[in-house]
Amino acid sequence: MTEEQLDKFRVEGTKVRVVRDALEMNDVVGFVVAWDDESVLIRRPNRRVVKLKRDYVMVEASAPRPSVEGILE
Repeated sequence: MTEEQLDKFRVEGTKVRVVRDALEMNDVVGFVVAWDDESVLIRRPNRRVVKLKRDYVMVEASAPRPSVEGILE
């Protein structure tokens, strides 16, 4: 995820989905708050903030969930 993409999500207030593994229930859905070289902060709907690695796949929440085959290997 590039700096420009993260900034676009933050400025536009786009809800994102962070895919961490093959189980959809483990996805984190929320808004990009901040980031650094290694991590990104996502504010969930319950207003809690989650710190995640930037290595995870991040897409708009309205987009279909990407297939995780080959991504997490």
